[in-house]
Formats: sequence, structure tokens, C-alpha cells
Amino acid sequence: MTSLPDTIEQLTGQRPDQVSSLSGGCVGEVYKLSMPDGHDLVAKVGKPHSGLDVEGRMLTYLAKHSALPVPQVHLASELLLVMDVLPSGDDLGPQAQIHAADLVAELHALTTSNGFGFAFDTVIGGLAQPNPWHVNWLTFFRDHRLLYMGQEAVRAGRLPASMMLRLDRFAAKLDRWLDEPDQPSLIHGDMWTGNVLSERGRITGFIDPALYFANCEIELAFSTLFNTFGPAFFDRYQEHRPLKPGFFEERVDIYNLYPLLVHVRLFGGSYVQSVDRILKRFGF
Repeated sequence: MTSLPDTIEQLTGQRPDQVSSLSGGCVGEVYKLSMPDGHDLVAKVGKPHSGLDVEGRMLTYLAKHSALPVPQVHLASELLLVMDVLPSGDDLGPQAQIHAADLVAELHALTTSNGFGFAFDTVIGGLAQPNPWHVNWLTFFRDHRLLYMGQEAVRAGRLPASMMLRLDRFAAKLDRWLDEPDQPSLIHGDMWTGNVLSERGRITGFIDPALYFANCEIELAFSTLFNTFGPAFFDRYQEHRPLKPGFFEERVDIYNLYPLLVHVRLFGGSYVQSVDRILKRFGF
């Protein structure tokens, strides 16, 4: 089997001076490759069906179709993803959040006539994320986000079947709280703190996308789940794209059911209680 340094040498014509482990690998090992010319790389090494080829395809799509800063992809296969290193290291302070709001609002302005979904199925946290086109957002969100991921979590033995029945009943009533958006928006899809890089008050890159065209509110809700963005971000974002009333009061919790179900499928534990709390809040 070809070693990682050998593969990088074949790809770039240079052999890494040093290979260092990095944290943050959800679907495999992540390494920083210190290159002789100073143009350092990141390599993600995965297992079969880890979705690294899809991750590379999504980053390439963003680089081609949006102004969102993303790492350049040099190699994307099922087992190996090689990208540029992006500068990072700072917390997401107010200035960085304002810059992020400008970038995310511009991303959300990208739309399509095909409806909700994407040109190919994507991944989130290494899990398959189906994206068949739908003209109706509520149908897409119900069937291919809430019910799909709930069923995956049940199959993995991490979501009780009784809670899945409650989720099913809730999903059938989404139109009580949710409306169809004016248009689909391209979303990054996995916008938590670890996937947003910044330095000196500026965003340097977004990594690990989970792309599809959606109601942009699902992205904004997810950004609150792990305190990625706060008032500085939302005040600036709404200068570009005002939010309809009720987002923070109700719809945040509804849309965060999806990333919570992803976490239930991956980890179980306290995330099940979070799903339970939201279902109870809405009477299920």
C-alpha cells in the first residue's frame, strides 16, 4: 500500500518534510503536510464509504459557483482528500462574525430553478444526505431531513422507536409553524464553529460542507445550536436578508431538529433528550 508521503510526492512532485496529526477528523485521520516549498497541505485519510470524494466535490462546487472562501482541492478520492491549508486560529469575534454574515448572506442569495435539493447526494458528518429535487420545501424537509435521519438513527439503535413515532406525527404538522420560502438558497449545510476558520477578524475559509438548496433558515438555526454565531452575525445578516418574525422564537428549534438527529445517529446520548425536549415543546 502506498504511504501518504509517497502519494503526496506523486501528486505534487515534492515529498513532505513533516506529517503532523491534526484534530477534528470526524470520518478519518487528518494530517498537516509541511511541504519543502512552504505551500502546506491538509490530507484527510478515510475508510471506504467515508464520503471524502463527495466532500471534495462539494468544495470544488463552492469554489466554482460561489464567493465563499474554501480550500483548493488537489485530490479527492474515496479514501484520500488533499487540500490547501487555510490560515486560522482565532475565535469568531464580532468582526469575524460580521464578515461571516456578509459571506453567508451572499451564499444564500444563490438560488436555482430546480427547487430544493441538489445535483447530487451529499454527506454530513460522514453520513449520507439524500438530495432529490422537490418543488416544495416542507415536503423536502419532512421526508429527506427529519424522517430520513430519524429512521437512520432508529436503525442505528440510537433513537427509540417511540420517539420516532412522535417525530413522524410532528413532521406531518409542519405547516402549522413553517411556510414555504420565497426561493431556494444554497447553504453550506454544516456551519458549526469547527467548520468556520478565521484570523485577525476575517473569515479565511469554510470547510466540511454539506451542500444543498434549502430554506436558508435551517442554516441560520444550525449556526445557533453550538453558539457558532451570535448577535453581531445576525444583526449584519439581517441588513442583507431580513428574517421573518418568529424565527428565534419558534423556527430555530424546529430546524435544529435535523442537526440534532444527525448527532443522535452519530453519538446518541444527550442529543436524544434534546430531540425529546423540542418535540414536547410543540406538543408531541
